[in-house]
Amino acid sequence: MSLLKRLGGTSQPTDATTAPPITAVAPPLPTPPAPTGSPPSEPYLATAGAGIEDALAPVDEQRMLELSLWIVDRIQASLGAQTELKRSPETERQLQERFARIYQQANVNLGAEQVKQLFTMVCDELMGFGPIQHLLNDDTVSEVMVNGHQHVYIEQKGRLKLTNVRFANDEHVLKVIDRIIRPLGRRIDRKWPMVDARLPDGSRVNAVIPPCAIDGSTITIRKFAKNKLKVDDLIRFGSMTPEMAEFLRACVISRLNIVVAGGTGSGKTTLLNVLSNFIPEEERIVTIEDSAELQLAQDHVVRLESRPPEVDGSGRVTIRDLVINSLRMRPERIVIGECRGGETLDMLQAMNTGHDGSLTTLHANTPRDALARMETMTLMAGMDMPLKVIREQIASAIDVIVQQTRLEDGQRKVAYITEVQGMEGDTVVLQDIFKLEILGKAPDGKIQAELRPTGVRPRFTPRLEAHGFKLPPSIFGAQIPGKKNW
Repeated sequence: MSLLKRLGGTSQPTDATTAPPITAVAPPLPTPPAPTGSPPSEPYLATAGAGIEDALAPVDEQRMLELSLWIVDRIQASLGAQTELKRSPETERQLQERFARIYQQANVNLGAEQVKQLFTMVCDELMGFGPIQHLLNDDTVSEVMVNGHQHVYIEQKGRLKLTNVRFANDEHVLKVIDRIIRPLGRRIDRKWPMVDARLPDGSRVNAVIPPCAIDGSTITIRKFAKNKLKVDDLIRFGSMTPEMAEFLRACVISRLNIVVAGGTGSGKTTLLNVLSNFIPEEERIVTIEDSAELQLAQDHVVRLESRPPEVDGSGRVTIRDLVINSLRMRPERIVIGECRGGETLDMLQAMNTGHDGSLTTLHANTPRDALARMETMTLMAGMDMPLKVIREQIASAIDVIVQQTRLEDGQRKVAYITEVQGMEGDTVVLQDIFKLEILGKAPDGKIQAELRPTGVRPRFTPRLEAHGFKLPPSIFGAQIPGKKNW
């Protein structure tokens, strides 16, 4: 059986009238030194439909990886440096023909399954993101972390795991980084060794290279969910209760200003996206993000994204610049992906000057910490204001703080829904409306927790009622014997 048939292709010559304009393969090439000898008895990596932990021992992986990169170099040489390959059945058919001819020149004898695995690796290098492509294809993986070329971790079902995936060397990692950022016009080099970017599906990417990354280049990919999560999904996952969801829906529609706080990876952006989808369809929304991730269901949405500086340092557009500019765009709602600095002052000013119903996220461990963070970030704007004035601005602008948390076992839950009630002296007064209570740990290690109302109605209840939301006492935990809750 011919090699092309073993790959699932055809051995018939390509029709020049239908094939894409790809240059012929170069003349016979020398045998690659690394993969000589007896081939491994198992395939290098799991196929696209197999599990992640099916990889071989490192020695076998390394031999197959070196052979795949050798073939990739020859195919790229025949295509030309400027050729960009897009994954499609036609492109894969063309690559099958080239792969078959170059593989025959490699003087190795692999089994049929190993040849298919090798071809998959070559395709992932040419049209994907190399060794981590099959991790990105796995829907159960929520995050991929490359710590140098020899250590690749994943987050799966809330748990971190070390995989058997390896890169050939640090230069191999750099090639994947370059493939990610090149279409976006971003840059990374020794003078600017950090970059934020996103994949075509919207997944968030951060990369750091030497000299800042001491042990080798790192890539962190927060995968973008293929299916947008809705509030019903969060209720099903146990992230919130139906009562909490109804309360938050009433808050968003009633144009309360909401801050979603939480740690890294706690699910802030996911929750912000869910809350944003409560905004009525007829309202004009402006979203402002460092890397566009929000997926709003409404039609009238203007999406703005910050821009890094050019090589000469010019052209930088910050979140703060976009917040200031958005005020001239007649927004009815402003949704800021995350406040990290001086833009917090501009956000508070917008909330206090007629842009009610705005939403944002920030990093904090508790609602009280969120207030302290907002104070600090407001001072980063460079305005010399007394602390009491800043607190008055925060107390006047923010209505609700929703605290998101990630538990030890990987569960993501809403830990607090807290009302900002105003000022008493120099202190901002907070009142918890809902709270997460940890009950203990089950024998299987899963944390038992319950989301409960505190029994307190918020002071802004009249605002909810003015928008048609007469929430029953049961939502806030009240039980009236002998009476039906209204």
